[in-house]
Amino acid sequence: MKFTDITVARAIPASAEKVFDVWIDPKSPGGPWFGSDRVILNPVVDGLFYLGVKHEGRTWPHYGRFLQIDRPRCVEYTWMSEATKGAESIVTVTMEARGEETEVTLRHSGVPDDEMGRQHKEGWTWVLSALAESLASRRSASSSD
Repeated sequence: MKFTDITVARAIPASAEKVFDVWIDPKSPGGPWFGSDRVILNPVVDGLFYLGVKHEGRTWPHYGRFLQIDRPRCVEYTWMSEATKGAESIVTVTMEARGEETEVTLRHSGVPDDEMGRQHKEGWTWVLSALAESLASRRSASSSD
């Protein structure tokens, strides 16, 4: 089986600390775990996670373990799902402060180079968009107080 790497990036209107905190908190709107059917998350090195994502009328289970947690710069974890054919792929999320924004770069390596594997790019792009929208709305809400 051939594998590929997927990289998506987005400027997020918040500090790296705020982006990091939302990323690892399943109760924070805009984070990758938020709104899932079921989430079990232990965000420490070697901590495990389970994520049940509803899509196309069914729940898609995702599993992994955290490899690196370096607030506010990086979160890295393994990622296994039906779309990875059970192979342990690796998601690396880096956060780099750029003035009042944070450049978030997500690299998903070891993804099967097939249609289901490549669909991760669409999924991760959606996750970064949701993160940006959530943090932008929080910023505008707090600045209007």
